[in-house]
Amino acid sequence: MKQVKLALLGGKPAVPAGAIRKWPPIDSSDEDRVLASLRGDNHAYGPNCRAFEDEFAAWNGNRFAITTNSGTAALHMGVAACGCGAGDEVIVPAYSWSSSATCVLHHNAIPVFVDIDYDTMNIDPARIEAALSERTRAIIAVHLHGLPASMDPILEIALRHGLKVIEDCCQAHGAEYKGTRVGRLADCGAFSFNQNKCLCSGEGGMFVTDNEEILQRARMVWSFGETRTPAEDRDYHAYALGWMYRNNDLTAAFGRAQLAKLDAYLETAARNARILAAGVRDIPGLQPPTVPEGHKTNWYNFTCHVDGAAYGYQGPPERFRNAVMKALQAEGVPVEVWQDFILPEMTVFQAQNAYGQGSPWNYGRRLSYDPALFPVARKHCETHFGMTVPLRAPNDELVAQHVGAGIRKVFERIGDLDIDALGAETGA
Repeated sequence: MKQVKLALLGGKPAVPAGAIRKWPPIDSSDEDRVLASLRGDNHAYGPNCRAFEDEFAAWNGNRFAITTNSGTAALHMGVAACGCGAGDEVIVPAYSWSSSATCVLHHNAIPVFVDIDYDTMNIDPARIEAALSERTRAIIAVHLHGLPASMDPILEIALRHGLKVIEDCCQAHGAEYKGTRVGRLADCGAFSFNQNKCLCSGEGGMFVTDNEEILQRARMVWSFGETRTPAEDRDYHAYALGWMYRNNDLTAAFGRAQLAKLDAYLETAARNARILAAGVRDIPGLQPPTVPEGHKTNWYNFTCHVDGAAYGYQGPPERFRNAVMKALQAEGVPVEVWQDFILPEMTVFQAQNAYGQGSPWNYGRRLSYDPALFPVARKHCETHFGMTVPLRAPNDELVAQHVGAGIRKVFERIGDLDIDALGAETGA
């Protein structure tokens, strides 16, 4: 039987060149909507912004939505609207995108990190209560990579301690927890429409809530501290500290066109993910994404863990991961490390000095952000890789099959790789 040579060692790549097509698909519906906005007479907070808010709220099932210039802005609005201020503490998972924690700093509050669950990569609810103090005001529940956090225990803890819960839905459009879409499970939520997201308008975001008081507080942060929106008769008076987080009509027009296709996009991602998961099932040393019962992911990212011990490798786990990842990339499988830092390792938290003179920690208490306190998050950083585009439209089942074949090929030929040499090289 003829042996298949790894592409990294001169063989033919498993994924044909050009097979994976870029995201997002653009068609005449996008062009028509954006051109109509361009030819209109309001390119700031215009009619597409208001329509986008209404349509997204209806799609997700929320009473209220505010279109923003980013998911980060929407997160900050949530922190402020939930009453978090100088010296208050907010619970945040130790592993996420930086905005999940820096949004807390934006309102002079202090992030308190909690380790994650290895299988789901989301915050571990069993560790939350130990991190609470008399200063805790809220919990940020991140639905990482489109998989909802375990919301029942999080909400129970919040109820017992009188805390608000903010959903970071930036990657989780359309994901569900026990039949309810994310963004409807807690006090408020934040979505992102950045280039990489399952709903892309280039940049932009959406703040959602069903609480009218929270809505009004968020709007003040969103638009200069004013109490009236640009669609109303403004008095241009700042009633509180505010930013300028509004979206613009062109971006909202693009978002509306993409929203009309979002359900079909999510169906494509789910179908491709099923095929890919079947293609890599039972590979020794590879743990595909975990989806617990009651959780419905949107498959934002197909994130896997690898274990070198399954192949007798006892060296640094990131070295094994990096070597495997390089071999996969040579096969045309576009894997990458999504976030290589746990949040407490980032300089702003290590220094505890975001605004100078120790702010905001000087309003509350100094904390230990020792990375050793978050071993599960650190292990995840050392052992994961993932991919987004192969799951997304316009890619089809054949692409998912090619990618699965490439992954299986590499793991079947692990013995051909010089793990230490490959894994120690930079650029993985």
